[in-house]
Amino acid sequence: MPSPLRHASELLVQYAAYHRDRRNIATHFVGIPMIVFALSVLLAKPAWSLGGASVPVIAVVWLLSTLWYLTRGLPTLGVATSAVNGLLALAAMPLASLPTASWAAWGIGLFVLGWIIQFIGHRYEGRKPAFLDDLVGLLVGPMFVVAETMFAWGWNPSLQATITTQAGPVRSGSAARHA
Repeated sequence: MPSPLRHASELLVQYAAYHRDRRNIATHFVGIPMIVFALSVLLAKPAWSLGGASVPVIAVVWLLSTLWYLTRGLPTLGVATSAVNGLLALAAMPLASLPTASWAAWGIGLFVLGWIIQFIGHRYEGRKPAFLDDLVGLLVGPMFVVAETMFAWGWNPSLQATITTQAGPVRSGSAARHA
């Protein structure tokens, strides 16, 4: 398995190779935030006692993932990805106060729905999800969505060009499955 400590540009090129169909990319803009939110919901209720304080598991997961994103060599992307993940985690916190059955239903329901959306996108792509070949893809997914958003805003066109050169152009419609 390739190293999870690769530079963000290398990780994004590898991830993008599995995501060249516009419809698949579009499903990721819905599915990935939904999955991150769902995981945040599920990890917001359990907590560890640290120094007399109750710390939700999601806070520790967010901190560790933030350290990973910030050390991938593209600080702006790392900060942006961590901020988006942090906002999703904060938005999930109120659901942690729901009764256990409601909390679990929200978390599990959104998690399953997010993955259904992801697999629909990969059906369009005609290719399995990246994480099936490299589990690091589970961390790269949110970074990919944030990078694609930032590319649309004009951020780092040279990185976008590198991804397109190495992973191939984004295709639309049925051309993606027959390419």
